[in-house]
Amino acid sequence: MKGLKWTQWVALFIFVSMGISMIVTIFEIFTAPSVQPTSGPKVTLKSDYIFLLVEIILGIIILALPSIISRRFKFEIPGLVYLMFIVFLYASIYLGTIQQFYSNVPHWDKILHTFSGAMLGAIGFSFVSLLNANENVVLKMKPGFVAIFSFCFAVTLGAFWEVYEYTFDAILNLNMQRFALSNGTPLVGRAALEDTMTDIIVDIIGALVLAIIGYVALKKGRPWMKQFEFKRKK
Repeated sequence: MKGLKWTQWVALFIFVSMGISMIVTIFEIFTAPSVQPTSGPKVTLKSDYIFLLVEIILGIIILALPSIISRRFKFEIPGLVYLMFIVFLYASIYLGTIQQFYSNVPHWDKILHTFSGAMLGAIGFSFVSLLNANENVVLKMKPGFVAIFSFCFAVTLGAFWEVYEYTFDAILNLNMQRFALSNGTPLVGRAALEDTMTDIIVDIIGALVLAIIGYVALKKGRPWMKQFEFKRKK
């Protein structure tokens, strides 16, 4: 334990939080009703808890992925990028889904999408730095290209996330893309597209801001951009 870095302590805290939530969710699956009662307020169903359990398990797997990938391909993940990643994971899965911040905190979803755009842009910069450090890659990439790549990288993954939401809304009859009101009334026209399109727009804003900041930093000698660079293990 003495050898743990502070980012690893944060990750451990998040891992424990999600592990406890997983145990509670499993208990709720066995006690929750399968259908809505004919009278009274709307309740959380067994299917909702099953989907929540799947998200928690995926979150735990994703939390472990950076360590697995870095050991497999022998490189070190920048502490700042890793911190952004685990904070986003905690805010989206634990706070957003488990603690219901998506429903109770205004614009929580949009805040996270903006943050994720910037985070994915930072990962894009990190990925390029890893390629550029490879002895088999002889091309030295210009700051403009790196910034454009990081921007496109972030926006592309943001679009994939919307595809994920659309797919699971259809398969599990969910409402992650907010195409219906909380009472089940379907929206029509632009109202039905609003959540998806605003998610993509704030993804673009977050990625664009990070790309511009990264471009300026690279042009001026990137004194702090080193914090975003992957380093190969010897």
